[in-house]
Amino acid sequence: MNRSFDLIAKSYRWLEYLTFGLALTRCRNHFLSALTDRRRALILGDGDGRFTAPLLASHLHLEADAVDLSPAMLALLRRRVAAAHPTAHSRLRTHLADARTFVPTGPYDLVVTHFFLDCLTQHELDSFAFCLRPHLTPNALWLVSDFRIPAGSMHLPARALVRSLYFGFRILTGLRTTRLPNHAAALAAADLTCTAQHISLAGLLTSELWAPDNAARSYTSTVQPA
Repeated sequence: MNRSFDLIAKSYRWLEYLTFGLALTRCRNHFLSALTDRRRALILGDGDGRFTAPLLASHLHLEADAVDLSPAMLALLRRRVAAAHPTAHSRLRTHLADARTFVPTGPYDLVVTHFFLDCLTQHELDSFAFCLRPHLTPNALWLVSDFRIPAGSMHLPARALVRSLYFGFRILTGLRTTRLPNHAAALAAADLTCTAQHISLAGLLTSELWAPDNAARSYTSTVQPA
């Protein structure tokens, strides 16, 4: 992660659409309607705000802290949020910071990491989840959307695609991470349980809800395979 994401900020949306169509958008928004009772969110690396804007527009009691290392991405996010709903901008605080060293104010009952955890190494992710865990409320939800490597016939094509994506982002942004970390292991080690999952695009994408272990039983798991 570095500020070179500024270089692709304006074109990032179209690069995504050209590569995956609306698949990543649908993945981000799959659990949007399940967040109706949330009050304070920490949104990490949402880029140009294509999730933050509809989240604040459809959940009018929600306030959010959005963290990103790219000034250009944050500017696009603020613009998109302001256009989404008359009160959305007043419920948003943006932070130009590295999420790995950002000091949360909390407590948060929602954490959002859409296609963000894959920018971290396994060690960084393990530490990140452990440090963030004390800032979550007992009934918090952690929403994750990310790439995955499925088993079966799609295993090798998915590995090749993910490897090419990392290579492309290294060229365009200087991203140093080269492989998908195991986010499930990191979140489980932080005493969180996956309560719902939706897998799409032939197993390449996953959208998940995680909750603290002591609250996980109150959520209904709705696993929807590809």
